Amino acid sequence: MKLLPMLRSAALVASFCAFSPANATTEIFWWHSMAGPLGDRVNAIATKFNASQTEFKVTPVYKGQYDESMTAAIAAYRAGNAPAILQVFEVGTATMMSAKGAIVPVYKLMADANEPFDPKAYIAPVAGYYSDASGKMLSMPFNSSTVTFYYNKDAFKKAGLPDVAPVTWADVENDARKLKASGMTCGFTTGWQSWAQIENFGAWHNVPFASLDNGLGGPQARLEFNGPLQVRHIDDLARWAKEGIFTYAGRKDEPLGNFTSGACGMIMTSSGSYATIKSQAKFAFGVSAMPYYPDVKGAPQNAIIGGASLWVMSGKTPEEYKGVAKFLSYLSTTENQIEWHEGTGYVPITIAAYDAVKKSGFYDTHPGFDIAVKELLNKPPTDNSRGLRIGNFVQLRNVIDEELESVWSGQKTAKQALDAAVERGDELMAKFEKTS
Repeated sequence: MKLLPMLRSAALVASFCAFSPANATTEIFWWHSMAGPLGDRVNAIATKFNASQTEFKVTPVYKGQYDESMTAAIAAYRAGNAPAILQVFEVGTATMMSAKGAIVPVYKLMADANEPFDPKAYIAPVAGYYSDASGKMLSMPFNSSTVTFYYNKDAFKKAGLPDVAPVTWADVENDARKLKASGMTCGFTTGWQSWAQIENFGAWHNVPFASLDNGLGGPQARLEFNGPLQVRHIDDLARWAKEGIFTYAGRKDEPLGNFTSGACGMIMTSSGSYATIKSQAKFAFGVSAMPYYPDVKGAPQNAIIGGASLWVMSGKTPEEYKGVAKFLSYLSTTENQIEWHEGTGYVPITIAAYDAVKKSGFYDTHPGFDIAVKELLNKPPTDNSRGLRIGNFVQLRNVIDEELESVWSGQKTAKQALDAAVERGDELMAKFEKTS
C-alpha cells in the first residue's frame, strides 16, 4: 500500500473517532423558573460550567413560574422525557420526596459518582429543609432565600421619615400612613403573601403553621395557622387595606413592580429579589429584617427558607448522572456561591462561602445584604421555625391566597378566612396522607 493512501486512511479514521458517539458531549437539560436578571445569571452559570470542561453540556430551559415548571416536569416524567435536573420551589419538597422512583436522591447520586459531598458543609437551616429524617440530603439547595423588608429611602426622605426601616408592625403602619400622606400611591405591599404573611410570620413569632413540627414529623400533620396572633395580623392588614395604606397587588412576585416603579414605599418579599430591585429601581433603597409584634414573647425567633432546590430525575444514563454530579459540585464551590450570593441576594448555601463574604468586607460596603442569613440564624430553630413539610403545598397556597383575597376585598373577616383556609387545607393534607 502506498504512503499517501495510508495517510488518507489514517486521517479518515482519526476524523471518525473525533466525532464518534464515544467522544460526543453529553447534554444535560436543566429546567428552571428563573426569569429576567436571574435567568441571565442561570444561563451564565451554565455557560461557565460548559467552558470549564469538554465532557458535558448543561442546557438551561426556562419553563415558567415554579408551579408551571413542576407541572410540566410531572407530565414529562410520565411521558418518559423529563429533564435531568429540575428546579422545584420549597413548597414542592414533600411532593418530590413522596415521588418514589421519580427522583434520584442527591446523596446517592454524589456517592455513585464518587464526587466529594459533605452535608455538614451547608448552612444548617438550608440543608435541613431538603434532608430526610436521617439527615440525608435529597435535593441540592440552589436559590435559597427568606423574606426580607425593602424600603424606598428617597420616598422616606420626602415623607419626612428618618432613613431607618420599621422594626415593629406598629412602625410599618406609621410609616405607611406618612408615605401615603406624602403622595405615594401606597405605603406598603407584600410579595408572596402566604409565604411572607403566614408561613414566615409564624416562624418569626414562634407560632405553629401545622401540627407535628409543621409537618416535619410526618404526613399526618394538620394545619394550625388560624391562631389568635395570625388572626390579629391579617386583621391589621385588612384595616390598612381599607384605609389605603396597604395595597394587595398579586399572589406571587407581581407586587415587586409596585415597589420598583416607586408606587409603594415598602415591600416584604424574597431576599432573592435584590438583583431585580437593583437593576430596575431608580431610587436608593434599604434592606432590613421582617417586622414583628414586640408584645409576643421571644419574638423575633428565626426565619425559614424559601426559594428552590435542584432535584435529579430518574431514567437517565450513567454518563448523564456523572455530569449532573459534577455540575452540582461546581455549583457548590465557594467561588460560585460568592458570585451567586453577591449578584442576586440569595443566601450562600455553604458555610465556607458565607464566611468568605464576611471576611471580604462585602457586607460592610453593602449594608443590609446579610439580613437574610442573619434572619435564618437569628436563634436556634424551634419546632415552629425549622421549616415546613406540607403535602399538597402548592394547592394549599392557592387556598390561602383565595381566602386572603376575600379579606382584602372585604368579603370575609380575618378569622373567617383563616378558619376556612385551615378547613380546606386539612382536606388537601388528608388526601396527601393517603397517597404518601
